[in-house]
Amino acid sequence: MGSRYGVKLRKKYDEVKRKQSTKYTCPKCGKKKLRRQGFAQWECRSCKAVFAGGAFEPETGAGATAKKAIHTGAASTASKA
Repeated sequence: MGSRYGVKLRKKYDEVKRKQSTKYTCPKCGKKKLRRQGFAQWECRSCKAVFAGGAFEPETGAGATAKKAIHTGAASTASKA
């Protein structure tokens, strides 16, 4: 990027590029083979599973919160029965 655009913006850009090129753990098979295919598309190179996730990471903060809410809701429903 050269010497332009400011340090803060260049650091943010580097962080985003690092996040989207990192290999993540596949939630289906558990291997560290999950790679970004495109915008919010993730594919496991081992089990060939395809997931929709965040733009730069497979799971966003909002997605993790929703998963936790669903899990605790299911647990409280099971305990009432």
